[in-house]
Order: sequence, then structure tokens, then C-alpha cells
Amino acid sequence: MTSTMSVHALGQINAATRPCKQAGPTSRPCLISRKVNAACSSSAQQRFLSGSRLLKNALPQIVRHRQTSVVASSAAASSPAVPAAAPRKENPLVLGALFAGWYGFNTFFNIYNKQVLKVFPYPVTCTTVQFAVGSLFAVFMWTVGLLKKPEFSKDMAKGISPLAGVHSLGNLLTNVSLGRVAVSFTHTIKALEPFFSVALSAAFLGDTPTIPIVLSLFPIVGGVAMASVTEATFNWGGFLAAMGSNITFQSRNVLSKKFMGKDTKGSVRLDNINLFSIITIMSFFILAPVTLLLEGVKFTPSAMQSMGILNSSEVIQKTLLAGVCFHAYQQVSYMILQRVTPVTHSVGNCLKRVIVIVASVIVFQNPMSKQNMIGTGISLAGVFIYSQVKRMSGKKKLA
Repeated sequence: MTSTMSVHALGQINAATRPCKQAGPTSRPCLISRKVNAACSSSAQQRFLSGSRLLKNALPQIVRHRQTSVVASSAAASSPAVPAAAPRKENPLVLGALFAGWYGFNTFFNIYNKQVLKVFPYPVTCTTVQFAVGSLFAVFMWTVGLLKKPEFSKDMAKGISPLAGVHSLGNLLTNVSLGRVAVSFTHTIKALEPFFSVALSAAFLGDTPTIPIVLSLFPIVGGVAMASVTEATFNWGGFLAAMGSNITFQSRNVLSKKFMGKDTKGSVRLDNINLFSIITIMSFFILAPVTLLLEGVKFTPSAMQSMGILNSSEVIQKTLLAGVCFHAYQQVSYMILQRVTPVTHSVGNCLKRVIVIVASVIVFQNPMSKQNMIGTGISLAGVFIYSQVKRMSGKKKLA
């Protein structure tokens, strides 16, 4: 009712303030803002007076209407936001297929890698080839449109280059360890990742761990120590390489928080898959000259034959397959992370390590003592406990 009256009053004023014309072709409009022209008709004056009275009567109602609207808008703005609709449930068949692909690609990567490194002891060359395959894989996905090509800038390159550096070193040290000790032992040592994550976050990010988190690290460290004492393939080179891999990979995570958490002017935030693809390409360019300097050109049939490798084509084929599996399991891992919670992903990663250890023992027939198996089991159980404690501490912070 109020809005109808105000619109009607404003309509009357518009009608009253319209220019009025005198009779005849030479008539001129007279404006109400000036003194009323004597030549204007008396009906125009009446319309003006009528509109003024209507406006005078409707003005208080217009003001009250405006105040009511402002109060309602303020209340709506200060009221709690309507909860977002719950995310749709993922198809369990799709999730199952993704987890199976994640475990399968990772298992075959470790098996092919170990088979190659046993006869072709050049971990720098193998790592560079894996980065080359991953780079081609990423470029292919961008070219055919399976993945949106990111906008790359100099500022972004500066932010990502430290990540690419530690990523290169971490994968290189992993391959060094796989070439020197059993796959199962390498992955047992890599179960120490939570320990280094807590230590580096406390040192560089100022994140003080809670007592439950510190306590959850004891079974991890104790289990790895128990497994190491009785490991048949133990040697310090493989052990220290796996430990160095833990440190570099957790340093990468810390650098991700320090560098990628900042918005760079003119840059667009990258999703995880594109970020990993760019890191892979940059890692290839970082490691390629290092490979030529340290090991030379070894990845050719003639070079392999000169080393006494008779079936060089099989070595090349498995090296390339390891590169495909390496990039594929990382891609699938990020796809899973987009569909499940980080805790679910962490638990899945623990199960993945168990599957890799069991598969490698079956394929390579590595001897494992009872104490070694118990130590491995304790360390993996500790990783699971750590993920649960981390989840509970995160809920307390949000409360």
C-alpha cells in the first residue's frame, strides 16, 4: 500500500512538471522550477498543487518504508548464513576404481623401478626419465583438453621453483634407496614421514605439536627401529637415502604452505593436478643437466649393451612404464583427494603402503623375520593413530 501511494504521488509530480505548451505552433514549454509562467494554463497549476499535496501526505510513509527496508537488510546481513547444501555422495564404484588405480599404479611403479635399478644402477637417469614421461603426459592432457592449461607467469615460477627443487631431490633419494635396499624396507622407513612433518612444521612454521600428537609418533619411530635392526638387506646408503627422502618431501610440504599460500599479483591459483604437472616439468629441467654431469648418457641400447645388459629393450620398456605409473598414481591420488576428506586420504595412503610392502615381498621373495614384520606393522599402525589424533586436534581447534 505504501509503495503504491508513493509511486502514485511521484507520477502526479512527473505529470505536473512535464512541459506545458501554449496553443499554437510557436508555443514554448514552461518549467515549474521557475515562477509559473502566466502563459501556462491553469490546469497545469492545479496538477502541480495536487501532486505537491500528495507528496506531502506520502512522504512520511515513504521514509518509514525505507527505514523498514534498511532494518530488514541489516538483519539479513547479520543473521547466520544458510548452510550450504550437503555435497553429493560420490559413486562408490567410481571411488573404488580410483583407489584400485591408486594402489595398482603405485605398486607397479615400485616393482618396475626395483627391477630396472637391479640391472641398471643409475638412479639419477631413471628419475630424469620418469620426470620426462610425466612432463609429456602433462603436456598431452593440456593439448587434448583433458586438463585445463594453467596460466604461467614469472612470479609463479619463482614460487614453484623451490618446490620443484625439493621434489627432484626427494624422488631421486627414493630411487637411490630402492636401488640399495628392499622395497619393503624403503617404505617402512618412509612411514617416518609424520615425524619429520611435525619436526619441520615446528621448526619453520612455529606449529607446536600437542602432547597426543607427540605420543602418537613413538610407535612410528619404535616400529621403524625394530624393523631396521632385523632387516636382511639393510645398508646405511639405502637407509640414509630413504631418511633424506622423508626430509625433502616434508620440506616440500612446508614450502608449499610458505610460498603457495601467498597470492601473487596477476597470477591464478593452481589446482593440485596442475601444480604437480608444472612441478614435474620443472623437475625434469632441473635434473636433466645433473644427469649428464653425474652419469652421462646411459639410457640408450648401445650404452646398456656396453654395460653387459643383454635385454636393453626390456629395461627401456620397464623404465618408461615406471614413469607412466609414477605420474598416473600421483594424478589419481589428487583425484581421490578432491572426493574424500584428508583423513580418509591419509588412511588410504597407509593401506597403500601395506599393499606395496606385501606385493614387493611376494614378487621379490625378500626374507622378512618375525620381528621385522612386527616392527613394520607397529610403524604403520602408528601412522594410522597419528592421522586420527591429527583429525581430533583439528576438530578441537574449530570448536
